[in-house]
Amino acid sequence: MGFGNPVRSDDGVGCYVIAQLQQQLGNRDDITLLDMGTSAFEVLFQLQGHDRILLVDAVVNTNEPPGTLYKLPAEAVEAQIVDDPLVFLHSLKWDQALSYARKILRENYPDDVQVYLIAVDDTRLEMQLSEPVIAAAEKVVGMILAEVND
Repeated sequence: MGFGNPVRSDDGVGCYVIAQLQQQLGNRDDITLLDMGTSAFEVLFQLQGHDRILLVDAVVNTNEPPGTLYKLPAEAVEAQIVDDPLVFLHSLKWDQALSYARKILRENYPDDVQVYLIAVDDTRLEMQLSEPVIAAAEKVVGMILAEVND
């Protein structure tokens, strides 16, 4: 699952990774590639039936250079979520959606959910990714290809 807004420069990195994977992997029955754009709530519906989920998104305000790559288990992101009964669907982020999906899906929640985050600082209205973010995205593509081809 790739997240981001492709018209907000580096924020679209998750969508870029999915596009690259689609080119490299083609149509495989054992892999579902999803360009989620900014639709976080859809996470709830896409998780079912999958044993393993890899998410890719941009992260801002890390105080690290653009292109810095983080890989962590989803639990590390979910642990930061406060259960807020007033969360509205239009303001729901994918990390919140994962937290709620775990509660809703229970035993049907995938056992392995990993998150790739790429540090960005450019989210201007522009459709071009910066060079450091493209380089990090290509690393993520390579890492995911290595994982799925193992």
